Amino acid sequence: MLFSSITFLYYFLPATLAAYFLIPMPNGSPRFRNIALLIASLAFYAWGEPMNIFLMAVETAAMWWLGLQMDRLRGSAWQKPLLVLSAVISIGPLALFKYSGFILSSVNSLAGTDFSAPALTLPIGISFYTFQLLSYSIDLYRGDVEPERNILDFAAYVALFPQLIAGPIVRYADVASELASRKHTVGDFAVGARRFSIGIGKKVLMSNTLGELAGILKASNDNSLLGAWLYAVAYALHIYFDFSGYSDMAIGIGRMLGFRYMENFNYPYVAKSVTEYWRRWHISLSSWFRDYVYIPMGGSRVSPARRIANILTVWLLTGLWHGANWNFVLWGGFFGIVLILEKHLIGKLLDKCWPIARHAYVMLVVCLSWALFDAQTLSSAGGVISRMLGFGSAGLAGNEPLYYLKSYAVPLILGIVGATPAVKLLASKLESKSASLFLQPLATAILLLASTAFLVDGSFNPFIYFRF
Repeated sequence: MLFSSITFLYYFLPATLAAYFLIPMPNGSPRFRNIALLIASLAFYAWGEPMNIFLMAVETAAMWWLGLQMDRLRGSAWQKPLLVLSAVISIGPLALFKYSGFILSSVNSLAGTDFSAPALTLPIGISFYTFQLLSYSIDLYRGDVEPERNILDFAAYVALFPQLIAGPIVRYADVASELASRKHTVGDFAVGARRFSIGIGKKVLMSNTLGELAGILKASNDNSLLGAWLYAVAYALHIYFDFSGYSDMAIGIGRMLGFRYMENFNYPYVAKSVTEYWRRWHISLSSWFRDYVYIPMGGSRVSPARRIANILTVWLLTGLWHGANWNFVLWGGFFGIVLILEKHLIGKLLDKCWPIARHAYVMLVVCLSWALFDAQTLSSAGGVISRMLGFGSAGLAGNEPLYYLKSYAVPLILGIVGATPAVKLLASKLESKSASLFLQPLATAILLLASTAFLVDGSFNPFIYFRF
């Protein structure tokens, strides 16, 4: 089920919220509401993939039991083997469903073999809930959290529908207290509803429109410099509004239900270094790799050569997490190399440059990376990137990209402005005015109505990160 669908907006979400708030909280305990959320979340997940719910249920039960055993055997020689077993149980299905075909096809290409890949469909959201389960086991092993002794509460944590499909990656440590006790206020509900409306507006009004433009230009036979750059900019805005919009919706629904999820985006396209960019983009994933991969390998507290190896390892894994294809591996490696260069060679030089030059550098790197990220083949990625750099392009601008530049000028301008804090700053100034008591609900209603109109008139509009 999609957040950006009539079924979710006007049937599932209202029914879930109504049932949730009608359930009492004896002695302030949300235990019964957690059960209701678990049932709703399982129904949400089973809507499109009913069979995959059993895989998630088995993994959840196994990780819950292993967590109890790790706590019971704390300090003994069994604790580390239990951690390894939990890692195998959580990562194993992800490796099977997501990477077995990629590994076999790579082996076939290198060795000239003819192994047939299993016909497996990647379960939606498996990359996200795998990392949630794994972080729980690691935190428990480190002694950072206490084990969740109620399996229903633990299952609710894993399956909570707001963030289940496409994040943000929520760690147990961040919601453990809220699973046990949380408050619900009218103010929080209003903030959550407003955040949700902003998210669906980003997805339906901005991302879908800009994605349409990117798709047209990607399929075009135009080989001009403008065509390549217009495609790259449209795709960069498309994926930003798609994923940040989903995160806004997830955070908004969570807030309505009494959960406070971490921010996942902080206007990454205003960054003045690639290092800063990755502190602002998909924050929950970047921080996950930092805390559970980079720092345990020694982080920056090792020799320069080892530090470089650590950074490359993390970013190759980050690329592989996004997809089982070589373009994703190269995408991650590309960012790893750029970050190494910033840390060891060009960081101080960047600090001395004009802010506008630093920002231009970041956007050049990011747009080139998105051309690689979105490519179906490495050769097609090379063709787009070459044209973006001025090699092999058929002139500065063809008739087709000029036409689409004029046709999509308004959403492009709105997208560029919307990817900066300008709108948020304006809204914060208006909040101090008495008129904001009227304007905020009005803006929320307008966004929902406009998004609904586009959904009724539009077609299937899946989120990009569903495939990861």
